[in-house]
Amino acid sequence: MPNMSLKKVAMPLQDGEVRRNNFDEVALGYTKEMAMEEAERCLNCKHSPCISGCPVAVNIPAFINEVKQGNFEAAYKIIRETSSLPAVCGRVCPQESQCEKHCVRGVKGEAVGIGRLERFVADWARENLNEYNQCTVSNHHKVAVIGGGPAGLTCAGDLAKKGYEVTVYEALHVAGGVLVYGIPEFRLPKSIVNYEIEGLKQVGVKIETNMVIGKILTIDELFEAGYEAIFIGSGAGLPNFMNIPGENLKGVYSANEFLTRVNLMKAYQADSETPIQHARRCVVVGGGNVAMDAARCAKRLGVENVTIVYRRSMEELPARREEVEHAQEEGIEFQLLCNPVRVHSDEYGNVSGVECIRMELGDADSSGRRRPVEIKDSNFIIEADCMIMAIGTSPNPLLRSTTEHLEANKRGCLIVDEDSMTTRENVYAGGDAVTGAATVILAMGAGKKAAEAIDNKIKGNA
Repeated sequence: MPNMSLKKVAMPLQDGEVRRNNFDEVALGYTKEMAMEEAERCLNCKHSPCISGCPVAVNIPAFINEVKQGNFEAAYKIIRETSSLPAVCGRVCPQESQCEKHCVRGVKGEAVGIGRLERFVADWARENLNEYNQCTVSNHHKVAVIGGGPAGLTCAGDLAKKGYEVTVYEALHVAGGVLVYGIPEFRLPKSIVNYEIEGLKQVGVKIETNMVIGKILTIDELFEAGYEAIFIGSGAGLPNFMNIPGENLKGVYSANEFLTRVNLMKAYQADSETPIQHARRCVVVGGGNVAMDAARCAKRLGVENVTIVYRRSMEELPARREEVEHAQEEGIEFQLLCNPVRVHSDEYGNVSGVECIRMELGDADSSGRRRPVEIKDSNFIIEADCMIMAIGTSPNPLLRSTTEHLEANKRGCLIVDEDSMTTRENVYAGGDAVTGAATVILAMGAGKKAAEAIDNKIKGNA
């Protein structure tokens, strides 16, 4: 009989008072017994509605059924049929708005902990199998991938498994994209990312780092080098600002810069070659997962008071509920229904405070959420010596500015057709470069879709 408990098996966590002083992973993962108990909650529904919510179409009931029986290797093989980065997805995917949203058990209780089970299986495999898939036989077709983030790595992995000779060109000195520069160690240990990337190398993916395509090499030069198709998965790394007075003061960061310094350059370590400001009071502007990550990193860097400023209410906060709860447990303060209007400085040009105005919710806007409206004469100042802007990002314009016939929309996102091809023949794109900032799993789904389209196109031309 299935386990009919209305609640998921609780995830073991570091205590909030302890973890806010370290960068170790917050969620400790299920034990074997916990995983099997949670798997028993799955009803193995005939129509498998959870699969429809997964952008990479993992056969969720099948892998969970193997977990029920303790067949963890079989469960891992099922997940790997469609997912290139299972240990990553199990940790950072917003399952509550995807696969778990469609779970029948969620109608009268909590959905099955699909993400927690995926993480368990991937971690078990890493600790027990100690083997990678072997390289496939080459089909002698070459494809270039621009960007070593979730979209690019997924596209590269899927093509390599089909026999393509794939090279990933990554602008930074390590591959991983947002997985290494954006998501903190306490949510996604970099050893996990490195392991997943090594697995892709073992199936034949080549990775060239420190390669800024559009500057070192152009897309035209890649075609001249013999690549038959190119996939652009360069992400959305251009930070957005509010254009309010004082944004150029010392102590104002984009979330991209702040998180890159912390996560990729290890600014939290005492011997870091790229140290970061030791602030006393920090204001983080925004309400998404990036804002939570920045705020929680700031707290771990020793900032006494970290305040998240968001112009809507807690109900509209776009961050994952789990991340919000973890932030609250770690002592992060929330100033809701208010918005910055000016950054104040001291006599030396350093941030001294953030002036905000109170808001109230009016009618719904185009997103379906109620529009925040300023309350006249409600201004107040939050004392701060650091401000982090986490209000979204846009694609970098370098590629489209150096490539003829590569068109973008008014937001700077590349235009693609139903087969993921851009306006330039044999150039495909997916992930944040097309959608703007979104989730890891959506980027992976886009990379998978593009890989299939590239394979169909090249086979059709053969």
